[in-house]
Amino acid sequence: MSASSAFNDEKGGSSSVGEPEYGHDPASGGIFSSDYKRHDDLKEMLDSNKDSLKLEAMKRIVAMIARGKNASDLFPAVVKNVACKNIEVKKLVYVYLVRYAEEQQDLALLSISTFQRGLKDPNQLIRASALRVLSSIRVTIIVPIMMLAIKEAASDMSPYVRKTAAHAIPKLYSLDPEQKDQLIEVIEKLLADKTTLVAGSVVMAFEEVCPERIDLIHKNYRKLCNLLIDVEEWGQVVIINMLTRYARTQFLNPNMNESLLEEGNDKTFYGSDEDEDEEEEEKDKKAEATMAKRKPYVMDPDHRLLLRNTKPLLQSRNAAVVMAVAQLYFHLAPKVEVGVIAKALVRLLRSHSEVQYVVLQNVATMTIKRRGMFEPYLKSFYIRSTDPTQIKVLKLEVLTNLANETNISTILREFQQTYIKSMDKDFVAATIQAIGRCATNIGEVRDTCLNGLVQLLSNRDELVVAESVVVIKKLLQMQPEKHSDIIKHMAKLTDNIQVPMARASILWLIGEYCEHVPKIAPDVLRKMAKSFTNEEDIVKLQIINLAAKLYLTNSKQTKLLTQYVLNLAKYDQNYDIRDRARFIRQLIVPTEKSGALSKYAKKLFLALKPAPVLESPFKDRDHFQLGSLSHLLNAKAGGYQELPDWPEAAPDPSVRNVEVPEWTKCSSREKRKEKKVEKPFYSDSEGESGPTESADSESDSASGSEIGSGIEESGSGSESEESEEGSESEEEEEEEEEKDKKKTKKELKKPVQESESEQSSEEEERKHKRKSKQRKSDSESESDEDEESESESSQSESEDSESEAEVKKKKKAAESKPPSKPVKKESKKEKKEMSLLDLDDFEPAPSPQVTPVNTFLSSSLVTDLEGLSLSDAVLSPATISPSSALKSYELLHRIRGEGLSVEYCFSRQPFSPDGNMVAVQMQFTNNATSETKNLHMEDVKLQSGMRVKEFPEIELLPAGETATAVMGIDFCDSTQAANFQLCSHIRKFFVSIQPPVGELMRPVFLTENEFKKEQGQLMGMNEITEKLTLDAKCRNEHAIVQRVTTAANLSRVPCGSDRECRFAGRTVTSGSLVLATVATKEEGDAQLTVNCEKMVIGTMLVKDILLALTQ
Repeated sequence: MSASSAFNDEKGGSSSVGEPEYGHDPASGGIFSSDYKRHDDLKEMLDSNKDSLKLEAMKRIVAMIARGKNASDLFPAVVKNVACKNIEVKKLVYVYLVRYAEEQQDLALLSISTFQRGLKDPNQLIRASALRVLSSIRVTIIVPIMMLAIKEAASDMSPYVRKTAAHAIPKLYSLDPEQKDQLIEVIEKLLADKTTLVAGSVVMAFEEVCPERIDLIHKNYRKLCNLLIDVEEWGQVVIINMLTRYARTQFLNPNMNESLLEEGNDKTFYGSDEDEDEEEEEKDKKAEATMAKRKPYVMDPDHRLLLRNTKPLLQSRNAAVVMAVAQLYFHLAPKVEVGVIAKALVRLLRSHSEVQYVVLQNVATMTIKRRGMFEPYLKSFYIRSTDPTQIKVLKLEVLTNLANETNISTILREFQQTYIKSMDKDFVAATIQAIGRCATNIGEVRDTCLNGLVQLLSNRDELVVAESVVVIKKLLQMQPEKHSDIIKHMAKLTDNIQVPMARASILWLIGEYCEHVPKIAPDVLRKMAKSFTNEEDIVKLQIINLAAKLYLTNSKQTKLLTQYVLNLAKYDQNYDIRDRARFIRQLIVPTEKSGALSKYAKKLFLALKPAPVLESPFKDRDHFQLGSLSHLLNAKAGGYQELPDWPEAAPDPSVRNVEVPEWTKCSSREKRKEKKVEKPFYSDSEGESGPTESADSESDSASGSEIGSGIEESGSGSESEESEEGSESEEEEEEEEEKDKKKTKKELKKPVQESESEQSSEEEERKHKRKSKQRKSDSESESDEDEESESESSQSESEDSESEAEVKKKKKAAESKPPSKPVKKESKKEKKEMSLLDLDDFEPAPSPQVTPVNTFLSSSLVTDLEGLSLSDAVLSPATISPSSALKSYELLHRIRGEGLSVEYCFSRQPFSPDGNMVAVQMQFTNNATSETKNLHMEDVKLQSGMRVKEFPEIELLPAGETATAVMGIDFCDSTQAANFQLCSHIRKFFVSIQPPVGELMRPVFLTENEFKKEQGQLMGMNEITEKLTLDAKCRNEHAIVQRVTTAANLSRVPCGSDRECRFAGRTVTSGSLVLATVATKEEGDAQLTVNCEKMVIGTMLVKDILLALTQ
């Protein structure tokens, strides 16, 4: 039988409804043979050479798994196809492996090399599936491999793969908790991710691995608040719950001035109004005095940001999201704002009964402290006949909590006319208890409720009568002297009521208040003595108690009866009753042997007992976080995180400040244009927010920092200032910009190298003038285009085209970076430029993170170089890669550094002490009026494998002077930041240097043949190809070379074709070869190919070069 015919037969047999899948005749023994045969067919199909058969087999296997059938015996046949080239088959194979990898660990381990290759697959789904399978193999021996895979996936270009990495973190942590520190590093990295796909998953990993590390959330708090609306639903639930705990530790209680008053209100609700009036008056006075001492509460802008961004989610279609927002508002919002959640929760009561149950549990807790917010929706909690019992009981609980003097008549009418007549006996019993609670809580209706319950004593249903007796007993304890007629009426019921609890309650009442019914009590004891042997244990105990109390108060009539009852109890089968009888006999019947305790028998038995307080079972549940499993069970569940108490004093809000890098900002003029056209996506008219919230919806701006506030004040300007300035200010700015355009451009383009002096800059200008006749239009349009594209990229922060180095710089909260401008002190012209510098600190130029140095020179230099006809032997890397293509970064802003500003650049020169280190040239400028001493590095924090060669200490830097130093950093071929403290004689500053991927390599010279040979060896997984459309100003060879060499430290490789540009380099640490090819086609189309042994570097480099060529 062929594989295809076997498949068709199988398909026909299994698809017919009602027929057994194992065969048509179970009695024939086919129940076994057919099962094996079917799996043989599947194995045969999986072994075939046709992808279509493999695909059909995998579809059937996955369908079997979905129906709950065991397909584990097919594991060897399936795992062989993990290397299949057909992507559809490969996806299904990974689905199967995720299900069975844990069960078949040995076989899965044999294929681990295949999974590792899958981690480098060009398809993001395959990479993610491979990581998912790898993390499903629960064997400690592969923990290092899993850790490496998670770290690589956390840096993947695809957000889906990064999301899968976040999912793998808790799996690895449960397998080996010792990896916690390394996993926290990965979580910290992923928390800085700006994609909504990753946010929910990484917060879940944070909650599982290190929920106590609140410090990881500080810098990402505002970003999470702003991303929340776009995260998937289950991610929203996790983030909201985490932010609730975070806010309880970082913000002050918005209801702090009302908490004292609330305590008094609680007591009046549950306590008696008469006894505690004086105490309450005293407490009110104390509360007022305390409130007078306290400062008026001002809400933190970040607290307001959280409340404002979660409010729209009350309209979510997902009940869990609505519940999460409701609990957040209940635990965090001011009392006056909590009411908004009531309508959303009432809407959820139209959902399934399971959802209703959870929602009502939480509403019942809320109504105890905030009953006012649900009072308008009272009728929404009325019970329907179709409701399950547990829903009815919870609605009853809510109605009872909502009862007050104004609505009690409506609620009692609903109870007595409808609910008492229900066929559901448990519900009827709960209703009678609810009536009792209403009577306890509201003194005005106590008599009405008692009369209603007494009427129920004549009900035909014994359960109703029994429950009424129990509740009446509790109510009578409050005022027994007024209701002796009710006690008499209940004594008559002992002949009819058979429910043990009800009989016991009547006997307790008669015994406790026997002085109110002196004639009836002995007769009740007589009747009970007759039936003593047939009663339940709980009733027997109350008969003994009644006999003892009557013996002490009316011994003439009841002495013999008491002795009779005690003799019966002495030989009872239940040891509790026997023990009670012996104890009471010794206590009430004094003998020579009895001790001194018998003198106090009356005080023991007839002591005044306090009336029971009928409280809601939900009274103290709000110490659990609402919406949690622990709250539902009213017991601490495993993994539950306690809700922290509010802090007494507000923690430092500046920990959440993230200084926005300069390349994310644009000039004030551009901002004004934007404001007229664009508005934040989620606009909000609330005027309560601070300066932080008034920024756009992705603002991570530092509201508390001097830099942030300065930028907002003088850089972007407020809308009121714009309206005052009007069109005149704009016209003046245009004129000034035109006048100063040349000066500022020249200043912006100056290099930050010690060796470049005024003389060299003059030579560069002469060179530029010589070449300008040929290149004027090209160079100007290129520089203008650069500036335009840079300002555009700064406006869209979250675009995928952003380079990874830029993304990481923003994640690490680097300071805002003005372009490098050497300060000179000689002529009036320079003095004027100094004032411009001051303005530029607050009005950043529209350049993204880096400032190209000497754009004009580099383009002309490339022209010169390309014009030379050089043979292969003469070419050298130093000649090919233009040294002028340096980019300057700011390490320390002069405001943050209190006058000290530090800039650095990657000099692209070999670092002489150690060839495996990247040379970083640093320029220190002392803008302060006093000198700075002893500039050096301390407390260097590096990722594993990285090394730093510190720069020599600068002993003295006079005011207004500049000094240069060079340090070396071995980045281990990664873009991880090197963190350290920059120290002077008085201050320490935390700074970090993070390299773009293009600076992790050095140029290498290759001939055309060598390039082709090396490229041939780096095919397949090590080759990344991307199609692109070149920018209009970047469609000639010179512009392409200039932009590629600016983005990466590569050298030009000679090429015989006019349509190809080739570049080569090696990574500084490992010496891995990096080859890049840009092949141009017609109409600006091009193809970029990067070949590199290190996949991560290759991927990041492609992204950077793409960005350079398309802008």
